[in-house]
Amino acid sequence: MLGQEETLELIKMAQSGDEQAKERLITENSPLIKSVIRWFRGKGIENDDLYQLGCLGFVKAINNFDCGFNVKFSTYVVPMVVGEIKRFMRDDGAIKVSRAMKGLNLKINRFVDAFFVQNGRKATVSEIANHFKLEEQEVVLAMDSAKMPVSLYTPFDDGEEEGLTLVDRFDGQESEDFVDKFALRDIIDKLEERDKKIILLRYFYDKTQSEIAQKLGVSQVQVSRLENKILDTLRKKMES
Repeated sequence: MLGQEETLELIKMAQSGDEQAKERLITENSPLIKSVIRWFRGKGIENDDLYQLGCLGFVKAINNFDCGFNVKFSTYVVPMVVGEIKRFMRDDGAIKVSRAMKGLNLKINRFVDAFFVQNGRKATVSEIANHFKLEEQEVVLAMDSAKMPVSLYTPFDDGEEEGLTLVDRFDGQESEDFVDKFALRDIIDKLEERDKKIILLRYFYDKTQSEIAQKLGVSQVQVSRLENKILDTLRKKMES
């Protein structure tokens, strides 16, 4: 298994057009790809086709990964592979998520909420994996397969801005085009404490700008300006 430094070096080489570096990354990460696609077996797609779809998602991850982000490549890869398979299945027919996967997703969401209350921050993928004694990629897959958190991807209407989601604010790109919520969360974790609190309250806990303003002791107008500034920062980091 490749170390982090060697992986990043190979990614840079592959992004520069080195096909051998790309092939080595695929070969070395074949177990990871196979561990993801096994969740989709029995869904009407041949194993070889599943693996090819997984490799396609993996290559997209290589091409789009930003080595400057403090995000583990494996954490970035899993949603990209899942997304590629989901897109194929969506075009080919309905996607069915197992009861076990839905149940795990529910347990994870409850743990994340409890963790935030106790620690004042979102739990990392590693912390979730340790709690449930799972591999990190299994956590990522469970959270992705059973739909994104409602507060991130469903419209809200608080009387201030109608029908918008956090994803909608990123220049109208489709949610599928983003890294995934995990990379986004990693970026949010690196925000200044006030900015992080605004985003978490606004989009993860469905608070209105007025409610946030009251908590912070500022005006709703100030919260609105800060929110737009923070979202612009997040958008640039996700696109870079």
